[in-house]
Amino acid sequence: MAYKLLIVDDDVELIKMLKSYFELKGYIIYTAADGKEALDRISILPDLILLDINMPKISGLEVCKRIRNKVSCPILFLTAKVEEQDKINGLLSGGDDYIIKPFSLRELEARIISHIKREERNRDKRRIKFVDNLSIDFVGRTVEYCDMEINLTKMEYEIVEFLASHAGQVFDKESIYEKIWGYDGEGDSKIVTELIRRIRKKLSEYTDQEFIETVWGCGYKWII
Repeated sequence: MAYKLLIVDDDVELIKMLKSYFELKGYIIYTAADGKEALDRISILPDLILLDINMPKISGLEVCKRIRNKVSCPILFLTAKVEEQDKINGLLSGGDDYIIKPFSLRELEARIISHIKREERNRDKRRIKFVDNLSIDFVGRTVEYCDMEINLTKMEYEIVEFLASHAGQVFDKESIYEKIWGYDGEGDSKIVTELIRRIRKKLSEYTDQEFIETVWGCGYKWII
């Protein structure tokens, strides 16, 4: 599987060099020239982000703070700053590591591989999916919003987990019923409509954001 890297830096030549190097290594590369563009690009759900700290419009630290609740992937800062407080600020903002400019491409690649592999191990261990400020713990079978647990019934949780695990895909209520209960949903699938209504009501007590979309005439999908 090819890993997706998002490289954010206002240095055009550095972007070109990194893009060329990592594409030859088999990575899928996305780039952004400033913080605003980086925020627009985050929907690609990269496996790792290389983020310059000193950029126009929005600093790398601010970008990191804004996207940390949207993605759980490693964020590596690219910077010429070496002061201890700068490193502390970066890590507190949600960054995972610092790469000091100038750097060796081989060392950078080793750091990237190390962080991606560590993230994969952690994901397999905790199996938590983050969507904005919503987190789903597939091990503990709980759903939290801003660290506050949402009281879902077993079947409500099952539907949330199923839809979130297939975010962006549309499922009719018969298919959802069959996946959750394990047999043909013909005839009793109307319970799915009621459960989704209850899930939406419970989520609305914590946030105005919609997570489950009705695709009229087709079914439901978890919004990416």
